Amino acid sequence: MPKLKLKSHRGAAKRFKKTSTGKFVRSRAFKQHILTSKTRPERHDRRRAGGSGEVETDAAGLIPD
Repeated sequence: MPKLKLKSHRGAAKRFKKTSTGKFVRSRAFKQHILTSKTRPERHDRRRAGGSGEVETDAAGLIPD
């Protein structure tokens, strides 16, 4: 009998990406539009992908595999 597959949380699947080392990364907020009112360091800081211990544990439970 085939094993049942776990469904991944669709909201988490759209927001997090699993790296080759098994960690999770996410894109930072407030970088899509209305950037003229933000300072250059603010825009620069949001370029990098974010991730932390809390994010990894939460995303790992929502995205199997």
